Amino acid sequence: MRGRLFAMGAATTLALAACGGNGGDGGNGGDGQDTAGTGGEEGGEAAAGPFTIGVSNGFTGSEWRTQMIANIEEVFAEYEEQGLVDELIIESDDVDEAGQIEQIRNLVNQGVDAIIINPNSPDALNAAFEEAAAEGVNIYAVDQAVTSEAVRNIVIDQSEWAQISAEWLAEELGEGAQIVGVNGIAGHPANEARWGGAQEVFEEHGIEVVAQGNANWSQAEGQTVMQELLGQYGDTIDGVWAQDGVAEGVLRALIDEDRLDITTTGEARAGYLRLWDEAGIDTIGVVNPPGVGATALRFALLELQGESIDESQLENGNTVFLPLPDSVTSSELDAWLADVEGQPDGYSVDVILSEDEVRDYLQ
Repeated sequence: MRGRLFAMGAATTLALAACGGNGGDGGNGGDGQDTAGTGGEEGGEAAAGPFTIGVSNGFTGSEWRTQMIANIEEVFAEYEEQGLVDELIIESDDVDEAGQIEQIRNLVNQGVDAIIINPNSPDALNAAFEEAAAEGVNIYAVDQAVTSEAVRNIVIDQSEWAQISAEWLAEELGEGAQIVGVNGIAGHPANEARWGGAQEVFEEHGIEVVAQGNANWSQAEGQTVMQELLGQYGDTIDGVWAQDGVAEGVLRALIDEDRLDITTTGEARAGYLRLWDEAGIDTIGVVNPPGVGATALRFALLELQGESIDESQLENGNTVFLPLPDSVTSSELDAWLADVEGQPDGYSVDVILSEDEVRDYLQ
């Protein structure tokens, strides 16, 4: 997978096969009746474009989200050169569920053909999704799945993502070990899916979780939470399970307290990889690509042109699980460091599927 890692700012290949439309006027190619975009059982109605795309992002306190939006903008620009899209409208702010519902309605009122959303809730936005779908808008949730049948989820499996590093930690420590967890935002769908998946692994391997704290996917808060956990449990714990967005802060706390004897999981971000190398530890970083948003843009534009997702590729009726890239490991750390050379510390190792790769999910 490393050959397809996407360094933000580099050009990507766009093999655009624009389907001949049916004389559409730039509006949505569907009729608003399909429960999940234009990819209904009979296939979508082709439209020629240009299309207007909306983005709803309800949390801005993470470099990952910034990179996600930048990826969407970059791939949008490629399609803009082809004349397939005309406007990208981004609603991005720190909002609760009510605020994100307002984002969705604002985008619909501005005439978007498709919405790419990183949702704050798996189900609290469903009524707004139904309203948007009734207006003929195709909706794609990224990063975390939602339950609405009006939405296509284009996501990684967050539970599987978490279980990879949890398995690594359990195997490193062995049965009977005690650990703490440092998580993201309590109640957030991705956070809950990850922690739930990790806990399953720990229970299976006889690992005791003595405490967990939430650090809101902030490196600074991750460091603070880890310092507090060390103060309470430092004499008894053997390891830490940390999500990405907090793992560098966790490692800095371990370094500051001279506790590198405690094994921690990591993240596939440039800053963490560099600190990992400096500390000389053994850890793991599971890739969570911000490029999922740009990948969803490719799905959206192909469906707007009349193509549809192969129903056999869907899980839970509305979800496409994208493949997880190879994890970063100590044995190949030098190669991964070379891959992120020149990137800022907050840069996440990334993948954006090409249009040909997206077509593998279509019929």
